[in-house]
Amino acid sequence: MTAISRIQKTFFDWHREVPAASLAVYRIFFGGLMLFSTVRFWLNGWVRDFYIEPEFHFSYLGFDWIPYPNAGVLYFMFAILVLACLGIIFGFFYRTAALTFLVLFTYVELLDKTTYLNHYYFVSLVALLMVFVPANRYFSLDVYFGFAPAQKTVPNWSIALLKFQMGIVYVFAGIAKLESDWLLDAQPLKFWLHTAHHWPLFGDLLKQDWIAYFFSWFGCIYDLFIVFFLLNARTRNVAYFFVIVFHFTTWMLFPIGVFPWVMMVGTTIFLSVQFHERILKLLGTLFKRSRQPVPATYFVRPNFRKQVNWMFGIFIAFQVLVPFRYLLYPGNLFWTEQGFRFSWRVMLMEKSGYAEFYLVDPQTKTEWNVPTKKHLTRLQEKMMCTQPDMILQYAHYLQTVYSDTTLYLGDKTFTFNDPEVHAEIYVTLNGRPSQLYVAKKHNLAAIPNDLSNRYWLEDFKE
Repeated sequence: MTAISRIQKTFFDWHREVPAASLAVYRIFFGGLMLFSTVRFWLNGWVRDFYIEPEFHFSYLGFDWIPYPNAGVLYFMFAILVLACLGIIFGFFYRTAALTFLVLFTYVELLDKTTYLNHYYFVSLVALLMVFVPANRYFSLDVYFGFAPAQKTVPNWSIALLKFQMGIVYVFAGIAKLESDWLLDAQPLKFWLHTAHHWPLFGDLLKQDWIAYFFSWFGCIYDLFIVFFLLNARTRNVAYFFVIVFHFTTWMLFPIGVFPWVMMVGTTIFLSVQFHERILKLLGTLFKRSRQPVPATYFVRPNFRKQVNWMFGIFIAFQVLVPFRYLLYPGNLFWTEQGFRFSWRVMLMEKSGYAEFYLVDPQTKTEWNVPTKKHLTRLQEKMMCTQPDMILQYAHYLQTVYSDTTLYLGDKTFTFNDPEVHAEIYVTLNGRPSQLYVAKKHNLAAIPNDLSNRYWLEDFKE
């Protein structure tokens, strides 16, 4: 079978019946990893650090209307998330559990984009798919208690979409690496590997530039082609071995949280049905009394196939087009970050900055330097200094807070009436010398935070 025919059979023959074991194992693995991640987030105190302690939160564009919960409600939501994860793992009230997880997880992420990570976005997308796929039709408590029909097969689209979503992450991450900083300068890997020199035995090796170039080129090739090797039955096992080695290495070397584990768990959807059936057999002692599943003729009735095609066709088109929206804007993507989020650009940028914000009275030109630490946490300050939309949001916030406010400036008092907000910000990108990012001449409070071109940023200089 050629590569094209394999892809056609996997992704485009949506309505043929395939064994349900793969989907059942994916449900268990996904729910288990989300349970671990949620409990870890809670126990590390990040609920308080990221969502309760800050006095100001950076909302996503178009989602500033979302109500912000108090501490008690937030902790209650995380408790419900734990229950939802358990429901997904055991397939118990599965649809309700999957929908609850999707809504609460995405809601928490929308509260503050300071904590944005690619794999959080990935989890929300997978959770959306999990709401629709019949992952509780096999090896689940819903089957055991008769809440769902027991069926040995599922429609191919339910597994193909999960493979497609994983493929999107890899392929677009590979395409994003086809640029000069990554391939010709080995940045930012060169910088990050130098900081990992504390590792015993191979720490000195990580300081050598050729290692950074090897990792950069290998990472690009790996991302571009690993999915195709996973689709091929003859290369699948070797490919998954590389998946484990690659992501375990990145987890050891770089502080990127659970992202490597998300990828290792997610790619299990490509493994053979026999592998998944062996996993279920090992877990089978937990379901000894489960009713025996019976074969299903089909899941999607013919009169619904067109709707399924349209619904998931739109989903696929969205996933393919969104990462390319940066082409609508001029300038260096890493500098302006217009179209950077939600585009699977993983570990491509080391960017840091220093910012000074000033309140300026438009009438008297009286000026006051606002201490950034007065309003933002350390993480918020670090992220805000290099991300233009967050810079604008913070400037708008300062104008709101200090309008008609009397301050002690030296030995005098002064009242700012509808003040201007200016900033002077310097940023360094991928090891380059620091350069001016935002000039003090702009009244940032008067610039709308929207999708228009960020003309107020200084031009990027190589």
